[in-house]
This record gives sequence, C-alpha cells and structure tokens, in this order.
Amino acid sequence: MSELKKATTTKPVLDLIKNRWSARSFSDKKITDDEMHTIIEAGSWAFSAMNEQPWRFIYALKGTALFEKLFALLMAGNQPWCKNAGALMLVVGKKTYTASGHENYSMTHDIGAANMLMTLQGNSMGIFSHVLGGYHANQAATIFDLEDDLVPVVMMAFGHLDEAEKLEEPFRTRELTPRSRKSLDELILKR
Repeated sequence: MSELKKATTTKPVLDLIKNRWSARSFSDKKITDDEMHTIIEAGSWAFSAMNEQPWRFIYALKGTALFEKLFALLMAGNQPWCKNAGALMLVVGKKTYTASGHENYSMTHDIGAANMLMTLQGNSMGIFSHVLGGYHANQAATIFDLEDDLVPVVMMAFGHLDEAEKLEEPFRTRELTPRSRKSLDELILKR
C-alpha cells in the first residue's frame, strides 16, 4: 500500500484503520470463493440491533456471468475502474425484524458495520475494497427478484492493488491524492 494513502491522524488510531482506503486500481490477481467467504464471515460478526444480522450478499468473481450482471448495474462513472475488480458484490438489507415484523431502523447502520469489517478483513488479506452508491438499485431489485422485505443498499468492488498509473482520469488523480478528513472540531457537536 502506498504511504500516500495512509491516514495522517491527530490521535493514535490503529494502523488497521489508517491503512483502510477506497482503492480503484485493481490488478489481474484473482480472488477465490474461499477468500470471499472469509471476508463475508468477518462481516457477519458485526454488531446488529436485536442480533437481526440484516445483511445479505450477492457476489461474483471476475470472469463469471454473474460478475457481468453485477457490472451492468454500475453507473457509467464507476465502470471504467470496476471492470478490473476481482469481485463485485451487491449488499442487500432486510428491512424488518424477523420476530416482530416491525421496521428495522438500524438496518443500514448495521450493514455499514458489516461492510467495514469486510473491508478490514479484506485489507488484512491484501484485498482492498471500494463501497459504491453509484449503481442502479431499482434494476438490481428487479434483476435479482428480491423479496419485498429485501432492499439493495450498496455495491462493493474487491481486488488486489495495482499501480494508479494504469487508471484513466479522473480516477488516476483520485488514486494519487492524499486522503483527508474533517477535523474533530467539525465532527463533535457538543462536549
């Protein structure tokens, strides 16, 4: 990983967190089903309201028909660099609690936690990821014939890192730009 992408923090944050970033330049190195299962199992251990575990996943390895189906759901701005991903995933959420049928207002929060654990697990294995909101969610629900209680939340691209120079613009510049975050003073409303 490039030192350029390592987060510069004001507090002693874990390296595992500092090294997490949303990569776009992926190599041709393949990802296996076993690696994806390891990543998904890591996500399954996220906290969730009432232990509902509202996350569901549809993933495909590059070179498969399912990968092409997922790729076709991406908006045009994400396709130029996602074509090199080793795997694509549609993250789906269960909208209601199984026991009560009531709406699970924490669903997207809990899914975000699962996605973060998958990202960190992947990074520990040399597999980077990028969470994507730029895809056609309504088409995804139709294509995959999702039940009424299931809703597409985000897509994710996974892959082994490659050189940023192989990307076209504006993605090359984004890959070569240092990361930044708002200051703690901007984030903390009251203390």
